[in-house]
Amino acid sequence: MKKSKFSLLLVLTLALSMFLTACFGGGDKGASGDGDKKGGDKAAASKELRVLESAEVHGMDSVMAQDSLSFTMLNNVNEGLYRLNDKQEPIPGVADGMPTISDDKKTYTVKLKQDLKWSNGDPVTAHDFVFAWQRALLPETKSPYGPYMMIGKIANADKVYKKKVKPEELGIKAKDDYTLEITLVKPLDYFTSLLTFQTFYPQNKKFVEEKGKDFAKNSDNLVFNGPYKLTDWNGPTDSEWGMELNESYWNNKETTIEKLKFNVSKDPQASANAFSAGEADISPRIGDSGVLSQYEGTEDMLSFLEPSLWWLKMNQKENKALQNENIRRAIALTVDKKSLVDDVLKDGSIVADFIVPKEFAKDENGEDFRTDENNFLKTNKEEAKKLWETGLKEVGIKELELVMVDQDTETAKKTASFIKDQLETNLSGLTLNVQSVPYPVRLDREDNQDYDILMGGWGPDYQDPMTYMDLWVTDGGQNKMSYSNPKFDALIKKADVDLATKPAERWKTLQEAEKVLLEEDAAVAPLYQRTANFLVNQKIDNLVHHDLGGEFSYFWAKIEE
Repeated sequence: MKKSKFSLLLVLTLALSMFLTACFGGGDKGASGDGDKKGGDKAAASKELRVLESAEVHGMDSVMAQDSLSFTMLNNVNEGLYRLNDKQEPIPGVADGMPTISDDKKTYTVKLKQDLKWSNGDPVTAHDFVFAWQRALLPETKSPYGPYMMIGKIANADKVYKKKVKPEELGIKAKDDYTLEITLVKPLDYFTSLLTFQTFYPQNKKFVEEKGKDFAKNSDNLVFNGPYKLTDWNGPTDSEWGMELNESYWNNKETTIEKLKFNVSKDPQASANAFSAGEADISPRIGDSGVLSQYEGTEDMLSFLEPSLWWLKMNQKENKALQNENIRRAIALTVDKKSLVDDVLKDGSIVADFIVPKEFAKDENGEDFRTDENNFLKTNKEEAKKLWETGLKEVGIKELELVMVDQDTETAKKTASFIKDQLETNLSGLTLNVQSVPYPVRLDREDNQDYDILMGGWGPDYQDPMTYMDLWVTDGGQNKMSYSNPKFDALIKKADVDLATKPAERWKTLQEAEKVLLEEDAAVAPLYQRTANFLVNQKIDNLVHHDLGGEFSYFWAKIEE
């Protein structure tokens, strides 16, 4: 039977209490005597999934979304021209088949399915895509992804953003209600994959304009064209929300999960205990070593190496100390990354001495972009101490106090504590004040560059190394740490424009840019490439995970009877 919100929260509280007072091992099947008895029977009876998340949903405006959880929610309640399948391949969504591409590979013609409806009954048309893309690009919108995703890719995007031409000049046209013509600046082999990203979703112009400032503030001020409708969501501070089937969705005959219930649980052990008690079917990402050890080797654990990187961003805006290369390099070389992944995270993550991850991008010969020879900023504490002293002298100080911003989850707190200890122990005169904040606050702090050091991360937006490399161009929309080097900018421009049709030379240029960013400038301190670990009810089949954009597609999932 369906559990109430109060019931789930009570179990989370009691589970955490048992762990704190008695070190109860909620994942020990042998001790519980239940073996494989999980929440599957209850879930199967109601066709409802109970999902735990470690953070709140930051926003549901597809033009403004910028975090993984928001993308995941949008992926399940809305739909773009294409969506990713279980093989990370783009398949038709709103589009009626794959695009027709011109001989010069710069014009895409996409036919839309007809008779598609928004959840309020309005038709889904080509004009909805034109409106959303233009809105995402207008500077007054302040979309974190719109300019970043379109400038240099979509024709006239730069001119529209700078208001040199009207929005109607953007390279996306509705030839009629169900035909889109998209014009690119240059050929992009990954463009169809890019179209699956949430920033390129349609928006119902009439609805958005009617709602005005209230649009997307809560689930009552949203309209949906995807498999589900968001319910009971009251905004970015809400710790509970749900989804239910969207009767208007064109392909809901394939969907068997009728409802989903989401709750925020930031403590890994409480999440694991709720899972073990049958009150949750899917846990948040598990990064706690104690919880992982309880479930290691069991069929409940879903694990895979992600193409996501985690690093320390060092804000050079108005911070003379962090503008000093030797100080930045000392910070980057000080953290014992092997100890971080082996002794703190203990989740299968691997050391990252790079920006573009392993096992993500391969050339036409199957060779990985990431090679063993191209690794930078490896841990070297003795060298770090020398560089630190040199840097302090160059800046003219003997002591330095910095603020580090990170999330408020238990795993994040452990990681931040380790980094604080590493830096303060090895870099004489450094005081690192850690501020652990909710995820939406962390995003705002990053957007406003209200930090000295920030634990940041990045997952890919499309299947190409550039999705990591152009983050750092001068004044780039995702830079947010005031890094600037004309040499780096020139290499990125060369790879992006001059070598667009020369893949081998393009990759070499991107690898050279990575060397400038890390080896020459020590602009950012890479830490690790993450392994994802989730607890998933064994009765759930076909839970589709994605490397790009939204993390999961729930609507293909099935509960075995």
